[in-house]
Amino acid sequence: MKSQLKIIAEIGVNHNGKIQLAKKLIDEAKKCGADAVKFQTFFAKNFVLKNTPKVKYQKRNTSDKENHFKMIKKLELKKKDFIYLKKYCDKKKIEFISTPYDLESAKFLKEIKINTYKTASADLTDYLLHEFISKTNSKVIISTGMASLEDIKKTLDIYKNKKKIQLLHCVSSYPCSSKNLNLKCIKLLRQKFKIPIGFSDHSIGSDAAIIALALGARLFEKHFTLSKNMSGPDHKTSMNPKEFKNYINKIKLARQILGRPLKKIWPEEFEMKKISSKSITLRHNLSKNSKIKISDIIMKRPGKGLNGFYIKKILGKRLKRNIKKDQQLKLKDFYL
Repeated sequence: MKSQLKIIAEIGVNHNGKIQLAKKLIDEAKKCGADAVKFQTFFAKNFVLKNTPKVKYQKRNTSDKENHFKMIKKLELKKKDFIYLKKYCDKKKIEFISTPYDLESAKFLKEIKINTYKTASADLTDYLLHEFISKTNSKVIISTGMASLEDIKKTLDIYKNKKKIQLLHCVSSYPCSSKNLNLKCIKLLRQKFKIPIGFSDHSIGSDAAIIALALGARLFEKHFTLSKNMSGPDHKTSMNPKEFKNYINKIKLARQILGRPLKKIWPEEFEMKKISSKSITLRHNLSKNSKIKISDIIMKRPGKGLNGFYIKKILGKRLKRNIKKDQQLKLKDFYL
């Protein structure tokens, strides 16, 4: 049985703190064919010091007049907004997922009965956050950017029930360069931790996702926006609806092309096999009771008679009837 393919539209903070924009993003993600949308739930005062600076990509994409704390504060949604958005996702039949960035947010998401937590790479070592989530019995998706294998192991050790955990291979750079994507790590993580591994995709385009699929990833997360020209830290490295729909279609096509580890004759091959395969054919006329020698036969198309694997079975056997040149032989033609 194929493992389920799941593609998450990472809305994150691309709602810019506006509930109506968040709704529009949900609508567009659903139209594109996403299985889930993911938000970020946080209260800036709980996880960012007021003098925290921005990282480079945030400086490029946002105003110089605000520091990291002010940027995060501006992107907060209220608890009532998340309650509304979860209900809206339920109505639209698309899964609501969120990343809690602080303990209060994780507890709140439990209160609204979220099915799946997604934790950020930056919080892989937040023991208190993972300890709480581990006791909720919810599904958990854990990003692994900026982490060593030892970091990942320590985090997974917090969770007693590994059956509901998936890891995402991730490189925390926005966008991530091709030389640093390091997709072979997907196989390494699966071999090391024996749990499903997906891909949090910060690359440009869809090539990396297709390669990740071939390496076994079945869960994908990609940043999603209505327009790259909107203000905010993540819009420029996100996909717009047209790009995201194409992204989903390419992953699904690639999965179809990859198929299954199964070798058989497919229905569309039957005609080709009947015509292009060869059958055991007489080189010249032979009379009844003649013994078949290797010099009596040749392999010719079409493939409607005995295939070449029957040669050893019929050599030395006598014919039941007269057979003419170019006749393709059948088992019923012999005394066996």
